[in-house]
Amino acid sequence: MQVRIYPRHIFALIFSFIVVTSAHAQVVRVDSLSNWKKSFRTGLNINQASFSGNWKAGGVNSFGFNTLLNFKADYKKDKNSWNNEIDLLYGMVNNAGQGYRKTNDRVFIDTKYGRSLSTYWDFAASLNFQSQFARGFTYAKVDTLPDEVSTLISDSFAPAFITAALGFEYHPTDYFKVRISPLAPRVTLVSSVDRFVTADNPTPYGVQPGKFARFEWLSAQILAEFSKDIAKNVNLKWRYLLFANYETLEMKTIDHRLDLTLTAKVNQFINVSLGGILLYDYDQDTGAQWSQAFSLGLLYSIQNYKPE
Repeated sequence: MQVRIYPRHIFALIFSFIVVTSAHAQVVRVDSLSNWKKSFRTGLNINQASFSGNWKAGGVNSFGFNTLLNFKADYKKDKNSWNNEIDLLYGMVNNAGQGYRKTNDRVFIDTKYGRSLSTYWDFAASLNFQSQFARGFTYAKVDTLPDEVSTLISDSFAPAFITAALGFEYHPTDYFKVRISPLAPRVTLVSSVDRFVTADNPTPYGVQPGKFARFEWLSAQILAEFSKDIAKNVNLKWRYLLFANYETLEMKTIDHRLDLTLTAKVNQFINVSLGGILLYDYDQDTGAQWSQAFSLGLLYSIQNYKPE
């Protein structure tokens, strides 16, 4: 079986090289003199199956992988704080007879300045970016054709969401925080949006045909994050994002997104993870969208502080 590697997937191969050449599980190098808390985590999971031509039980030759990269750099001194995060995820599978298909794809970049108001509350000003790396398709079977027909519904950084937010952050512990932003203007970017126009979806991602952006100036955002070892060698991480446009404010037009990952460390080198995404965005679809993935592979992390 021949697997084609696309140029836009080169970043995944770089992730793979990082993991394979530095798979030393978790490294903690405490730097008690620094005002920065830094952590870097990367992982690689590979799935492969092949069968002889006379394999009677049946099966499809396949190759696939999932890769992730997460980097955090948090600064704290006196009443001032600056928190930064890059969270990347990508996965693909190539099944014989079907070709390449994407399984996971996420780009999340966030930066926030905070000014302490009390023990648990900060004033917060933030900017975040959400998008994807590769094209997205839907697949449908047509009776008159032998293969499934693919329809392009998204592309590299199309859509992309940029949100600036002003508000307050509540952080009762190191592993949980919630950011409440009554003012959170957002711009949605979609290059060549006409590619995605259909009879059922005349304004893809809320962007009018012939334009490349949608501006929502009067909006609010809530961002909540949780990351904690809930048992020995078992970590639960989730991120919830709510976005509401005051100009079109209805229950059905409020956007919700929940990213959840449960990771269990098998030994020094191997981990098992179960993850999922639940998304409701009225501009994309009138129903809830979800995805789920299970993987077994390598995980490497390094940080300059000891977690509580």
